[in-house]
Amino acid sequence: MILRNFIVLEGIDGAGTSTQLDILKNTAGTEKFLFTAEPSPSPVGKFLRTMLKGDVPVSNETAAYIFAADRNEHVNGKMLVDGDRHLVTGISEACSMGHTVVSDRYFFSSLAYQSIQCRPEVPRILNSLFPLPELLVYFDISPEKSLERIGGRGQREIYENLDFLKKTAAQYEKVVEEYSSPEKSQGMEILRVDATKSKEDVASLIHEKIRSMGIKIG
Repeated sequence: MILRNFIVLEGIDGAGTSTQLDILKNTAGTEKFLFTAEPSPSPVGKFLRTMLKGDVPVSNETAAYIFAADRNEHVNGKMLVDGDRHLVTGISEACSMGHTVVSDRYFFSSLAYQSIQCRPEVPRILNSLFPLPELLVYFDISPEKSLERIGGRGQREIYENLDFLKKTAAQYEKVVEEYSSPEKSQGMEILRVDATKSKEDVASLIHEKIRSMGIKIG
């Protein structure tokens, strides 16, 4: 099932998804847009972020279940907006009310990251009932380049090392290829961008694609 008015930005750590979400948020004409990220800003998502820092060690399969639980509340929970168009939970409700929701990551991240460390069928089963976005933007970047960008952040999360990023990039390629087929995409559009381009060039490509879908911005 396609969830209309839902846009997802995906890519390995350091690809620039958060930067592009911020640029879109500050673009004129996006007043009816809502912006969010996964892990979500909900209490479950906040727990996940402590886990990603390595503060709360759990098994890989347990992590997959927690990510799915957070995502369920993020998508199917009651619509809650915190601050300046910051969507905490309720993606489905927000989209049904005419908002365009842009999320930094979605279940494609789970299929890429968690398929490496636990049985691949676990994240697939856990995420099989979530709706597809209307648009998936995939940020294509080499693990080496992404790690250069991550290096300037300070503390790294548990997944932010070159060996793991290489494996994740390979899994992302498989996931994007899989969902490019008509039977899997179900009409979802995929925009692949070269994430090594300037942030202005990447933003221009994304904004042009959104406009081509009939969503007004700028």
